[in-house]
Amino acid sequence: MQKLLAYPFSVLYLIFFGLTLLIFHPIQWICFNLFGYNAHRMSVAYLNLSLMRCTHFLGTTYRFHNPHNIPTNRPLIIVPNHQSMHDIPPIIWFMRKYHPKFVSKRELGKGIPSVSYNLRHGGSVLIDRKDSKQALGEIIKLGKYIEEHNRSAVIFPEGTRSRDGHPKPFKTTGLKLLMKNAPSALVVPISIDHSWKMLKYGKFPSGLANHITFEVHQPIAVGKNLEEIINLTENAVISGITSFKT
Repeated sequence: MQKLLAYPFSVLYLIFFGLTLLIFHPIQWICFNLFGYNAHRMSVAYLNLSLMRCTHFLGTTYRFHNPHNIPTNRPLIIVPNHQSMHDIPPIIWFMRKYHPKFVSKRELGKGIPSVSYNLRHGGSVLIDRKDSKQALGEIIKLGKYIEEHNRSAVIFPEGTRSRDGHPKPFKTTGLKLLMKNAPSALVVPISIDHSWKMLKYGKFPSGLANHITFEVHQPIAVGKNLEEIINLTENAVISGITSFKT
């Protein structure tokens, strides 16, 4: 019954989702080309707030819990688990003062209004998963960028999203490269839960009435023992994921 109800609400959601992307594409262009980096950054933040609001048509609610006083004067490496595309807008909106930049797959860099423009012009990097040399070079470039400008890099070390909420083992190469090239960074683990339920029927229709939670854990300073930092980060992320157990 819930799946049947999901069809009309999903159509309504997709209409407003598409309109939001189309409306913010020229807004981003104007902000970037006429007013510069900070104006563009804020346009992207409000784009993602609007995308979150679109999911309210599906009955989606959010809780983003960050009890830590994370400084803005040093780089961050934000490390969440990955459950769906709905993971991204809340990170951009709620972590906006940290200037989040993403490690994204190359395919997202073209053809998607607003999203592709931001990935190409907002400081994120696009990697070719079939070309490891190119991918690693882009991640190194991002690490140096956040170190120089005190911004944040967001990397999903599982590689691909979990379709049932169960966390996947971390792929550590990209995370290590970011830490090596941003040695003054804090690693910020984030547990995302229940986001996978938005896609429990596949791409269409969307799941209804989901409460997506984001738990920000204690930041970890980058040190010499990268393996230990990765283990601490992975354990922190897993500790806040419960939906796959229920």
